[in-house]
Amino acid sequence: MATQALTGSSATGSNDRKRATTALQALNFFMADMQAGIGPFLGVFLQQRGWTSGPIGTVMSAGGVAGMIMTVPAGAFIDHTEKKRLVVIVTGICTVMASFLILLSQSGWVVTVSQVATAIAGAAIGPAVTGMTLGVVRQRGFNAQNGRNQAWNHAGNMIGAGLSGFLGWKFGMPAIFYLAAAFGVLAIISVLMIPERAIDHQAARGLENGEDDDDGKSGGQAEGFKTLLANKPMLILAAALACFHLGNGAMLPLYSLAVVGAGKGNAALFTATTVVVAQAVMIVAALVAMKMSAGRGYWLVLLISFAALPLRGFLAGTFIEHWGVWPVQALDGIGAGLQSVAVPGLVACLLDGTGRVNVGQGAVMTIQGLGASLSPAIGGWIAQALGYHAAFLILGSFALASLGLWIGFAGLLRPACEGKHRETTA
Repeated sequence: MATQALTGSSATGSNDRKRATTALQALNFFMADMQAGIGPFLGVFLQQRGWTSGPIGTVMSAGGVAGMIMTVPAGAFIDHTEKKRLVVIVTGICTVMASFLILLSQSGWVVTVSQVATAIAGAAIGPAVTGMTLGVVRQRGFNAQNGRNQAWNHAGNMIGAGLSGFLGWKFGMPAIFYLAAAFGVLAIISVLMIPERAIDHQAARGLENGEDDDDGKSGGQAEGFKTLLANKPMLILAAALACFHLGNGAMLPLYSLAVVGAGKGNAALFTATTVVVAQAVMIVAALVAMKMSAGRGYWLVLLISFAALPLRGFLAGTFIEHWGVWPVQALDGIGAGLQSVAVPGLVACLLDGTGRVNVGQGAVMTIQGLGASLSPAIGGWIAQALGYHAAFLILGSFALASLGLWIGFAGLLRPACEGKHRETTA
């Protein structure tokens, strides 16, 4: 009888884990609009209503700063709470409501409040989904599951952008907001399909005592926050990402503004194309990153991602044409797709056993967000003062600092976690 009970319990745990991983993939597909609201469509939406590039960039930066401030507290809360599913539900509702605010009014303070609310919600949902993933599959399965999650997330972004472009062209830009609301509802349904008992909340924060059985819970004691400052590879990673996103953050909205403003593309359709191209490449890049990191580690994956931005800036600054979306956004897909797998995986690996994995994710997101939040304002005002060509070339050059850090500290970075994260990728 005891053997039968153990076997039944093991089977239940396995079924719960399978249901949870499937639901996580669905959640990642539908949460695309929950993370950034209407994202790159916001710029052209406001441009059509009389806004110029400088104020548009400033409003986007305000949201970025708010999200940056909240990422560490959000990560600490995710480490502490066992209500991770509820966090995703609440952030989804807040994001949808914030997006509808812009439909009601395009005044400066309303748009700013909407972007701040969206950014705060986005700061919480990232660590929440990462924590749930780690809690379901543990450290040994994280690289593979995170790779699949990111592939589904990019697919959701691609399909959502394609639908947004079609609906915006057919029914006008407000239709995009309604589509975002529908995706938000489906994301909430997806997270409710994750069995609560499938999440090991100790493993979710990076505390595992050896191998877990299907029903066993891992334990351990969380380390102090100073462990983050003592981790040199993670500090270098954060600095390199900050430089990269200082240049990358403004590229997509500015390129849309440049081409549409020159009368070389329909606002909704062109903006949708920029996202679809990038996200299609990201799907492939995420799966490639999953395989590469399992075999060679994360250093090479991130090196390639940093190298994509200077080339992207050069092409964007040279060819402000409708067809330029293909090479410019393909390079965006390479950089962002590789990082979407490598960054969470490397942070989880570096902080394994500390109990501070999600705080670490939040800390890296904060430094990364510092660059991303300043980028739209810097890029917007540069474009207004010097023109779009100069803006793209200057923004692309910021990643040279990322490459310098990554290559300069290669001796320290390359051995970090090599082999430790190489779990099954099937």
